[in-house]
Amino acid sequence: MAAGVEWTAIVLTCRRGGGVAALQRELELRRRRGALGRRPVLVLALEDPWAGVGSGGATLNAVLVAAEHLSARAGCTVVSADALKEARILILHTGREFSFDDCGRAFTCLPAEQPRAAAEALVCNLDSLLGTVTQRLCVGSPPGVWVCSTDMLLSVPSVPGIDWDGFQGVRVIAVPGSQAYARNHGVYLADEQGLVRDIIYKGTETQIQQCAGPDGTVPLVCGVVFFSSSAAEQLLATHVIPPLDACTYMGLDSGAPPIQLSLFFDIVLSMAGGMTEEDFVKGGGDASVRSARSVLWTALRAFPLSMACIPDASYDYLTTAASDHIRSLTLLPSSTSHLRFCKTAHSHVDPLLLEDGSSVTNCLLEGAVRLAAGSVIQHCHLQGPLEIGPGCLLTGLTVDSSPALQGCPLRDVVLQGHHVRLRDLPCRVFTLTGRLDDWQSPAEEATYLNISWAEFFHRTGIRKGDLWDAETPQKDCCLLSARLFPVLHASEALGLEDVLWLLAPAASGERLARWRAAWRMSWQELLPCLDKAAELGARRDLFFLQGQHKVQCVLLGRQDGSLLPLIRSAVHEGYHEALLGTLDEVASTADDAGIAARALACIADVLGCMAHGEGGLRSGPAANREWASAFGRLESGDIAGGVRELAAERLKWMSSPALLVRAARHYEGAEQILIRQAVMSSCQFVTVCPVELPPLGHWVQVACPARLDLSGGWSDTPPITYEHGGAVVDVAVLVDGCRPIGARVRRIAEPELRLASLGGTPWGEAAVELVCRELGHLENYCQPHAPGALLKAAFICTQIVQFPSQKPLRDQLMENFGGGFEVHTWSRLPHGSGLGTSSILAGAVMAALYRAAGKVAGTESLIHAVLHLEQRLTTGGGWQDQVGGLVPGIKIGRSEARLPLRVEVEEILVPEGFARILSDHLLLVYTGKTRLARNLLQDVVRNWYARLPSIVQNADALVNNAEECARALRQGNLPLIGKCLDVYWQQKKCMAPGCEPLAVGRMMDALQPYVYGQCLAGAGGGGFLYVLTKEPQQKETLHQILAKTEGLGNFSIHSIEVDTGGFSMEVVGCDPNSSTHSGEDMAM
Repeated sequence: MAAGVEWTAIVLTCRRGGGVAALQRELELRRRRGALGRRPVLVLALEDPWAGVGSGGATLNAVLVAAEHLSARAGCTVVSADALKEARILILHTGREFSFDDCGRAFTCLPAEQPRAAAEALVCNLDSLLGTVTQRLCVGSPPGVWVCSTDMLLSVPSVPGIDWDGFQGVRVIAVPGSQAYARNHGVYLADEQGLVRDIIYKGTETQIQQCAGPDGTVPLVCGVVFFSSSAAEQLLATHVIPPLDACTYMGLDSGAPPIQLSLFFDIVLSMAGGMTEEDFVKGGGDASVRSARSVLWTALRAFPLSMACIPDASYDYLTTAASDHIRSLTLLPSSTSHLRFCKTAHSHVDPLLLEDGSSVTNCLLEGAVRLAAGSVIQHCHLQGPLEIGPGCLLTGLTVDSSPALQGCPLRDVVLQGHHVRLRDLPCRVFTLTGRLDDWQSPAEEATYLNISWAEFFHRTGIRKGDLWDAETPQKDCCLLSARLFPVLHASEALGLEDVLWLLAPAASGERLARWRAAWRMSWQELLPCLDKAAELGARRDLFFLQGQHKVQCVLLGRQDGSLLPLIRSAVHEGYHEALLGTLDEVASTADDAGIAARALACIADVLGCMAHGEGGLRSGPAANREWASAFGRLESGDIAGGVRELAAERLKWMSSPALLVRAARHYEGAEQILIRQAVMSSCQFVTVCPVELPPLGHWVQVACPARLDLSGGWSDTPPITYEHGGAVVDVAVLVDGCRPIGARVRRIAEPELRLASLGGTPWGEAAVELVCRELGHLENYCQPHAPGALLKAAFICTQIVQFPSQKPLRDQLMENFGGGFEVHTWSRLPHGSGLGTSSILAGAVMAALYRAAGKVAGTESLIHAVLHLEQRLTTGGGWQDQVGGLVPGIKIGRSEARLPLRVEVEEILVPEGFARILSDHLLLVYTGKTRLARNLLQDVVRNWYARLPSIVQNADALVNNAEECARALRQGNLPLIGKCLDVYWQQKKCMAPGCEPLAVGRMMDALQPYVYGQCLAGAGGGGFLYVLTKEPQQKETLHQILAKTEGLGNFSIHSIEVDTGGFSMEVVGCDPNSSTHSGEDMAM
């Protein structure tokens, strides 16, 4: 929910017998979805104490009940007016029944979606009004009580311009309307100060003209009133004074006689400046109302009644005319509305079969269901072929109704299916009326199915006596009271065909007899029997049924729509099991590992949502032995079998939040297996050629530059890179004049693997040493933090060692190479530098291993080989690091949105001498902060699979910015390159929130005036900051600036230089530090 008022209490009133329990559930669901604000609110559905208590009585009762609940929460034992002082209370009146929605005007669904909502749900008029009042009308208002009708569509500008400074009393909200519209409506007569003088309902032309403003419009009553806290307290005080006590449930429980009270013409009118006490009190209908008015005058008269008429606001009363209702659901709402209507909302339907000007909401339309302009379908599950002509409204029809509709021409009709409860007997009833019919006009001057009643009787053979009793007065013989609609039959099941025959009664003898034999009811008789709980439940069932189809379409169609809002709703409303079943089906039947992986990620999201924020962090270990069998099936390529075993194991982990979170982690682990398999398709782009083996004991030494990512990073990360496509601009750089990353390998006589990390220099002492003499020593190669894991994985990925294998390591090494290998690695860069160290080191190791084993791989092959290695190592990661460090100079790497994953690199041709200029303007600042990219990677992949709109849009922007940066480099345009760097940093922060430590933010702020652009290298979170300075050679200047900046900790500044030579590989003698070598020196 957007920023707005945080309500203390929301009260929804309904008429007696209005399904209060079902409405309470609807409010609770909205609270769980976050649609009622962030803070805990009291939400109450409240039944009117009397059948005819009126809007005023309902308001007084709601204020009393809200005050009573808030008093109890405050520890009071009696109702205290103090509970209202700082409270913000919203009262929504659902009002009368509605001909076109069994749940009333408040729950009439609008053809709209809210893509930014945390949880996906149908948008009802109630939700629209909640948004309008909360986020627009109430902003800036003091504590008090807002009262709002729900019988209208209301649109208000985002800034309504209401002045709340020094406000006191009561304020009514008005919208400008035409004088013609006002003839059948209520308008306010206000003075120049905006104080209300009178409220005129269905006034004369002269009275309405008196209310008009300079532009000729009049302020329409729109059903919204605000009572300040003091005014609400005074209103509350009247609940103990007869006869107003009869308006509340306390009066009902005390035996007080009922009284009807209007909010506007009894309560609000008492404060109108143009009223006298005598006129006001005399205006009451009977003695009890006159007495009530006298009490209200005394209690409220002192409060000023002001009006706020909102320019550009619009108001549309939901009338009982079908034409008006269809129009309101097919025309675009006012430009000031916070909603945007769409042709299809929350529906599974072929949009090509819907004409412009039609509307489908919460429907599952299978097959060829064609809908003409000016027609609406809501809450229907239908199967084609069907043709729905213009001017129709269809609601509440199930798939069983489809055969009856096929071949039945529909035009200008309203066809509805209703859930009815006759005492304890639930049943389905269908009603059929014409778009032009009027419910209450006498039959002599009215129509049914858009023709005169006389014509209808002639066509069908139905007689007037079939519909109305003989003693019914002529004026009461109308559509509302006509017993037209079959409810029960003694011997046969009734269906839609039992009303459809009324449209085409050609061979109607049998149908007429069946119709006459059925027990029928009028709409007037049906209204009290409508089962709101069953109707709302059926709508939810259909919503999640079409939601399951949406899941299949989005996943199988590789669409970018986010399923997370639907997942949250399914969990909130208890439909998670059905959703899990659909996801299992998609994952197990998809012929694409990428689709299956996303389905498994969605299952992880369902399990995570079911934990309701408890049970620990989503990221964590995923190697519990209970899941090993399922993982093994996925590793072997048996996706269907693996998904089935995952589902079976999942059932054991559903009993607590902690278990649910751990299960979600294992589903993400399963998803990573499938990502690895997808990425390892890049192996086909690895080509090695045999060359002569170097002599035993001779070192193969590789030195690599670091890399700077200038734009596009994260778009190279699987699965983004093969589902969306990626582009990254990288620069190979020397740091402080040298290539900081390297490895050397030599063959040794002993059949073993000696692994050593030399720390920061090629000639330093070994910081870590390992010796592997058995295959079992390599088992932990896929555990990134295990000692020597990267080197072990490199031996396996270069196929120097076959693992797993029945042949011992010793035998493999002796047979193939006549001995073992010794590997040394080093990096001058700190851990977590952001300069691509681990991937570039992997490339260096693999290049040296290939050469030491008598093979050679080109740069393109090494790029893909490192991708393969990092998937085997289970660190994930993309391709930009090895592209940056293994390919010389300035370049852009790209991958298309497809498998197999292939990376193509293009050199960026910069102006002559520009590489030197760029080197003079680039500096590295070590922030003193380190962070592992893997911590960020899990969140990014999770958000990508959820297809959060911000992440999808950002992926597009990353690729676009990379291409823009490449253009700027070709032009040699330093300011434009700097702009790309700044944009890139914002994109990184969007992709991985939290990647900017506070100290880094202070550092960047201090440097901002002196640089064209700046960005943290790599994934962010720490490591190196690189800056593009406005002036060349600014190392000392920046050092002085940062030295004066507080809170930075240990930082250092380093020079960098574009490396146009690429990584070097040479075969040297037995002493790697000797300047003599065997003569082979290769720059690649």
